[in-house]
Amino acid sequence: MDQPPVHVLDLNPDDLQSHLVELFGPEIPSYRAKQIFEWVYRHRIHNFAEMTNLPRSIKELLDLHFCIYASSVVQNRPSNDGTRKLLLRWPDGATSECVLIPTEDRRTACLSAQVGCPVQCVFCASGVGGLDRNLTTGQIVEQALRLIDLCPDETKLTNIVFMGIGEPLANYDAVIGAIRILHAPWGMGLGARRLTVSTIGLPQPIRKLAQEGLPINLAWSLHAPNDTLRRQLIPWAAKIPLDEVIDACRYFFETTGREVTLEYLVLDGVNHRPEHAEQLARIASAIRANVNLIPYNPVAGLGFARPDDAVVMQFEQRLRRLGVNVHVRHSRGLDIDAACGQLRRQNQNPRS
Repeated sequence: MDQPPVHVLDLNPDDLQSHLVELFGPEIPSYRAKQIFEWVYRHRIHNFAEMTNLPRSIKELLDLHFCIYASSVVQNRPSNDGTRKLLLRWPDGATSECVLIPTEDRRTACLSAQVGCPVQCVFCASGVGGLDRNLTTGQIVEQALRLIDLCPDETKLTNIVFMGIGEPLANYDAVIGAIRILHAPWGMGLGARRLTVSTIGLPQPIRKLAQEGLPINLAWSLHAPNDTLRRQLIPWAAKIPLDEVIDACRYFFETTGREVTLEYLVLDGVNHRPEHAEQLARIASAIRANVNLIPYNPVAGLGFARPDDAVVMQFEQRLRRLGVNVHVRHSRGLDIDAACGQLRRQNQNPRS
């Protein structure tokens, strides 16, 4: 039975060179792996035939045994505000989403870590149907390259956030592998401080992340400032008390010196009462965290609504009076269903 092609984006230079030696023999020059990655990450080529400084015989064998891009673009949705959302299909038929969010001074890529999501937050389309599988390191990196393809020539991504479908820290090894490639000089060369991992709050992986030696940013998707409400909104929270996540986030800050950001989705009539502001302020103070308020991007059929702007502003002002460094993150891509999992869900069930 034929082996599937090796996904180049899964590999680092040593891994690729080992594959090349196995394929071509020990006489293959040691610089070939570097040349290949130069073409992939600097020149943004899609196939080996475009590599003009490699012999034709090598390019033909590479084409037989390796692939650069493994996905196909199922949908490419542009928003009126410049946001672009891609739905990708992988060779096994699984689909995932990624989003390009351009502003005046930034081009941010929002990447998925899994196909589906095991957390199954009751307000989110990503977890409808649960988890299908993890994405590989190469499939995570490929999302970033697909989004770079949407940028003008010579334009680079400035920031990458792992805030798409799935729980990044539940696919820890693949996500860290992707981060190292995105950060590496031979890869995308993105500064670690321009990389953000968002988590629903997994204490042990947070502590492990703090020890990786990567000055990346950590965002905790909190959404509820007490255990009772949190268990109602986030099923996984029944196993993970807030105090355990707070301790892990405090450890992350103390180990890395990087402040944690609290991502707080504002659900109309659910989590923006005065007592919620007081509870959220205590958590932010305990871990020296900033707070991003995110007005809910509605998902059909899930029963939650977007709050009025005045409601969000009132909640923001209450937090400021309590000493919280808080900002409202304005929604992007509302006209293209840019919230996590919506496009994938529609592709699976066009009537949803």
